[in-house]
Amino acid sequence: MKYMERGGFQSQELMRWTLGLTCLLLAGFWCTNAVLFVSRLGLTPASIGAYYRGSEADFRAPRTAGAMLEVTHSHLPMMALVLLLLTHLMIFAPWSRRAKIAMIATSFLSALVEEGSSWLVRFVDPRFAWLKLLSFLTLQAMLAFLLVGLLLFLKAGKNGARTEPRVRARSRGSHGRPGARRGPDEAEDR
Repeated sequence: MKYMERGGFQSQELMRWTLGLTCLLLAGFWCTNAVLFVSRLGLTPASIGAYYRGSEADFRAPRTAGAMLEVTHSHLPMMALVLLLLTHLMIFAPWSRRAKIAMIATSFLSALVEEGSSWLVRFVDPRFAWLKLLSFLTLQAMLAFLLVGLLLFLKAGKNGARTEPRVRARSRGSHGRPGARRGPDEAEDR
C-alpha cells in the first residue's frame, strides 16, 4: 500500500505487473463499453432518444425507472472505483497541478453527466441525447487517456526514470535535533 500512497509503484516490478494487467482488463472494459453503447444506443441523438423513450417504429418500449435505477446503481460505484484507481495513480505523473486537477475533474464529471443524462433523456427531454453522447465520448476519451498515460508512466519507471524526486526530511525530535526522541504529544511530520 505504501507504493500506492507515495508513488513508488513505478519502480516495483510486481506492482508494475499488477497495474499493467489491471490496465489490460480495463482496456477490455473500455472496448466492451464502446461496443455496448454503439450496439444498444447508437451514435445519433435520435437513436439515443429512441432507446430511452421507446420507439413505435422499432416496437421498443420506453425504459422504466426501475430498470434505469438498477443500471445506475451498478454504474456509479463501478465508475467511481475505476476512476479513483486511474486518477490516483496518475497524480504521481510529472504534470502541473492544474493539469492534474483538469484530468480528475473531467474524468469524474464526464462519468457523472454520462449517467445522469440518461435520466434527463428519458424523463425530461429527448434533446438531452446530445449531452448523453458528448459525455459518453468524453468519458471514453478520458479512460483511454488515463490507461495509456498509466502504461507509459509504468514503462518510464521500468526504464529507471524518476518522475519526482523523493526527498525525505530527517525528523526532528523534542529539541529540534535530528534523530532526537519525540515526546508523547508531538505529532509525526507528514
